[in-house]
Amino acid sequence: MQKQLTTWQLIDKSLQHDIPVMLLYVLESKGSSPGRQGFLMAVNVTGEMQGSIGGGIMEHKFIEMAKEHLAKNIREQEVRKQIHDKAAAKDQSGMICSGEQTIFLYHLQKNDRHHIKNIIESIQENQNGLLTLSPSGIFFTSKAEPYFNYHFHFVNKNNWQYQEKTGYKNHIYIIGGGHCSLALSQLMSGMDFYIHLFDNREALHTMEQNNFALEKIVVNDFTLLSELIPSGNNNYVVIMTFGYRTDEEALRALLDKDFKYLGLLGSKYKTGKMLSEFKKEGVTAKVLKAIHAPIGIPIKSKTPEEIAISIAAQIIKVKNETL
Repeated sequence: MQKQLTTWQLIDKSLQHDIPVMLLYVLESKGSSPGRQGFLMAVNVTGEMQGSIGGGIMEHKFIEMAKEHLAKNIREQEVRKQIHDKAAAKDQSGMICSGEQTIFLYHLQKNDRHHIKNIIESIQENQNGLLTLSPSGIFFTSKAEPYFNYHFHFVNKNNWQYQEKTGYKNHIYIIGGGHCSLALSQLMSGMDFYIHLFDNREALHTMEQNNFALEKIVVNDFTLLSELIPSGNNNYVVIMTFGYRTDEEALRALLDKDFKYLGLLGSKYKTGKMLSEFKKEGVTAKVLKAIHAPIGIPIKSKTPEEIAISIAAQIIKVKNETL
């Protein structure tokens, strides 16, 4: 989220000081495109830049194009498809990674600053909003549907609309505030996850140290998690409390929820024993199969940092499976 913020801040600073600035936005991506939908970049006429639309020779080409347009005061907006295949008949990006992406180039105007300032304020306050891009330019509102992420409708270069929910799209709920939780929070904060942290221990040192979580909540009873953690396709839950009883209590509270990801930290024996007990109680195989237990990818991790990498890698895999 910090990368998005610095990009919008460069745009705002440029507009404030009457420095011509261009917005480059990936409206759509397919296949193995290095620039994914929602990637954005700002380039001003002095050569300052923030963000990325995928890197490599393609990004360099678009940066130079943006600077040239700005220097010549070319103000029309433009949509360009880039195909990452040198055998393509047209729209070659110069890259060979396969896939394709569609990029919007927009010379921002002084009257766009109102929307830019609202975007910056929304991100700084950890709120969601709705960004709309079209041939008419840029528009932003603070109203966004909770389950909406992206939509791109294209008829032709003069008739299209792109909409995106700004702010954090994915939420991770970490139950347990120990050393592994601290390491995982640090990793996930760099991947634009809104981090909610729960523990039932007052004044826990590692929880107080955790400056990566945006919400830190002390709950006396983990059964209350059923009220505090909502279902959702953008919600990820990691259970890593200090003991078997509290793990079981937390997991039981969430069994009837529907998450993108639900994982339980522990040995194969411990997690197997817990799931076996739930099965005896009548919890369905479908519900139990959806639980990642033991959590993480098998890399023989030992330290909190290694465990965090194992868990983060599994979460990324689940998140990207449907992209």
